[in-house]
Order: sequence, then structure tokens, then C-alpha cells
Amino acid sequence: MRQLTEEKIDPEVILNALNDGVVTIGLDRRVHYINEAALRILGYSRTEALGAECSQVIRCAACSSSECLMDRTLETGQDIRSYDTYLVNKTGQQVPITVNATLLRDEDGQVIGEVEVFRDISEQIKLTEELHGKYSFGRIIGKNHRMQQIYDILPSIAATKTTVLIEGETGTGKELIAHALHEHSARSGKPFVKFNCAALAEGVLESELFGHVKGAFTGAVADKKGRFELADGGTIFLDEIGDISPATQVRLLRVLQEEAFEPVGGNHTVRVDVRVIAATHRDLKQMVREGKFREDLYYRLRVVPLHLPPLRERHDDIPALINHFLSGFNQEMDKDVREVSPEAMDVLMNYPYPGNVRELENILEHAMVLCRGSQLTLHALPSEVVQTRRGLVQINTIPQLSQPPGGGLIGVAVRPSGPTGDNPLKQVEREAIVGVLDQCSWKLGMAAERLGMSRTTLWRRMKEFGIDKRGGHAA
Repeated sequence: MRQLTEEKIDPEVILNALNDGVVTIGLDRRVHYINEAALRILGYSRTEALGAECSQVIRCAACSSSECLMDRTLETGQDIRSYDTYLVNKTGQQVPITVNATLLRDEDGQVIGEVEVFRDISEQIKLTEELHGKYSFGRIIGKNHRMQQIYDILPSIAATKTTVLIEGETGTGKELIAHALHEHSARSGKPFVKFNCAALAEGVLESELFGHVKGAFTGAVADKKGRFELADGGTIFLDEIGDISPATQVRLLRVLQEEAFEPVGGNHTVRVDVRVIAATHRDLKQMVREGKFREDLYYRLRVVPLHLPPLRERHDDIPALINHFLSGFNQEMDKDVREVSPEAMDVLMNYPYPGNVRELENILEHAMVLCRGSQLTLHALPSEVVQTRRGLVQINTIPQLSQPPGGGLIGVAVRPSGPTGDNPLKQVEREAIVGVLDQCSWKLGMAAERLGMSRTTLWRRMKEFGIDKRGGHAA
């Protein structure tokens, strides 16, 4: 077999295989080399481009703004990396590009020109616009089919005064949904007042919601307007509505029915025009069955219910969310992180996110603080996130365990806890199943998917191994 050697490699073949445009420019400001991708992006033939003045072929916005990239590299001696601009091609069309520029030197180290490598980023911009159009509503991003169903109805809901109940786990974006409904409504010019019902004790809570009169209680030295009165004409967002007391539930029910209330300690009625959007991470329906939440208030709040799926059930949204957060942190931290390494992306795509979108944002903020280059790598991620992924990789190999002829396990990094039975392989499998169930909060469908088996098979294995939710042991 003939071996590939350096002498047999044709640089022209390599350069023409690139999707990025490559152009070399001499000190005479003329094009001395141009590859196929550059010709395709610029729209010129090789005959037209070679030997022509660079400003006539590469009609870049930087040139027209007296910020010639070649002048900059010659003056500073520094490379230019990821410079975003646009050029005008032969047909007059503007093409957004990102450019890297580096000085070319001869064998004696003398500058003889510059090489510019540029990439057409039209598709990236188009994708970004699509994500913020079709795949977003307000500041919410997601192309998952369940999120799309929510986007489809949000404009209709926003156009009304209907009370909305947003349900979902902590960190799924309930406040963003509420804010988007307000921003897209006729009330957008009026106040948007948000209030966390779980943050205060009952007595203080009622005063904050409905206000109080002077002397109503110790410390009430003046009349005070409550959140409902402050939100008059606009929207009030009541977060963690499942945490309010029975007494406050009664008062809130009256506000929803009559749009009226009395301040704490007062005897005059205050009337308001307020749209109510409530949110909770609790199961209000179960709380109604248990007598912890008024049934009439539940149905009064749940005129239009919206359920936000957890991030672990919309993994196809993770890349778009990562791009969104990286863009924001780049501006905030004055950095230029443009991509995530494959290893880091693998971890981010497979992490369970118990804290949902908010946790993803926090993870990326942590990583951005530690990131030193243009690529976010595995080393920048929080150690507990990386370790979780490694644990999942080890666990996910268990269903396919095999034994070599000499005995022992291949590729297993799990040590079973508890008693070792007659079959150590089954003991390892049992511990692996318990581990995945714990990580998935004992949701069988999700655990089955991670283990590479059907839900029925998982249930059968759990029965076989005597696994239940109480510590992973049989009752």
C-alpha cells in the first residue's frame, strides 16, 4: 500500500476542500491567491479575481469605513480573530462574514502580505432570526414540539384579560411566560407587578397584596398601597400561588370575582382593573383533594392552564438555549466564546437539569467565568455536572455487560453496595437501575430511556430485583 507523505500532499486540494474562503494579499494590495470557496462567496471567476486590487474584489465594509484589516495587522503586528463584518459580492448582494487575518512572512521573517480567511455566516444569522421568531415568544426560546404548542396559543391568550395558571417545575421559565403575555397584550404600557407568595408570612403577605391603612398594626405608620392597587390597569404575576394560606385564598378569590378588596385594617373598598397570572411548581389539583387549596379558587385561577415541560423533556432546545446564553454572557463579560467543544456539548446535552433552564444558565455562567479562549471546553464546566455525566456513561453500559472467558466484568466502574448475591453481575445491574431511577426522580419512562430498555422491561426488572422507591430496596 502506498503511504501518504508530505511530498505527495497538494495544498491546493486541501484549500479548495474548505468551506471557508481563503485569500492572500500582497503588499501591493492585489490578490495573489484565492480558493474555490472564496470565489463562490464573492461571485467572481478566478481570472477576474487574481491580480485584481483587493478592494475591488473583497468589497468589505471594513474597507469602506477606513478600517482596512491589512492596515490594522501591519500597524499592530497582531492577528485579527473572528471579526464580524459584511462584504458586497459581484451581484451587489451583502454577505455577512466573520474574518481571521494573519500576516504572511518569508523565510527571513519579512512581511510579504496577508492571508485572510472568511466564513459566510448567512445561515447562522438566518437560524438565529428563526430561533427568535418561529422558535420563540418574547424572551422564551425553544423549538420542542411542546413549546411550539404553547407559542401557538400565547398570542390569543395575551389578547384577552383571562386569568392564567402557569404550572411547571422550578426554573422552567414561568415568569418569562407571564412577562411575555403582558408585553404582547393591550396592557403592555401599564404596570407589570410580580410577587412571590412564598416569600412572606401570612400577615405581611396580605398587607403586601392588598395594602394597609395607618395604624392597622404595629409599625403601620402610614397608608400603603398593595400590589393589586399598584398593578391597576396592568398585570399582576403571583408566583408560588400554592403557598398562600386559606385566609388569603378567600381574599384572593373575591378579588378575582369582584375586582375589589379592602386594605388591611381599612373599611373602604378599593376597585381595580388587573389581569391575574398565577404560577406554581406544586400540584394544585392534589392540594385541592387534600383540602389544602380551595377548589373554587383553583378553577377560578385555572381558566387557561399552561404547563411548562422540564428541560430534561425538551433536550432538543438545549443547543439553542446554549447559544442564547453564551451570546448574552459574551456581551456581559466582554468575551468572545463562539463554540462549545464536542466533549462539553455531550455533557450539557445529557445532564438531567433538576433546576431546569435556570440551572443551565447558571452552569454556563460558571463556565464562561473560567473560559479563557474562544471555545468553551469540558474543563470550564462545574465538576459536579461533569461527574454526573460520567456516572451516567458508566451506568448506561450496564445493560450490555459481557463477561470475558476468564471471568470478570468489562468496562464497569460501578461498585455494588449492600450484600453481594450469588450473581454479582445482576447485583451490579440492580445498583445501576437504582442509580438511574434516583437521577430521574423515579420517573420510569425517563429512566427506561436512559437504560436503553422499555418501560415494561424496567418495571419487570424492578420487580425481579425487589426495587421500590424507598431507598431502592424491597418493601
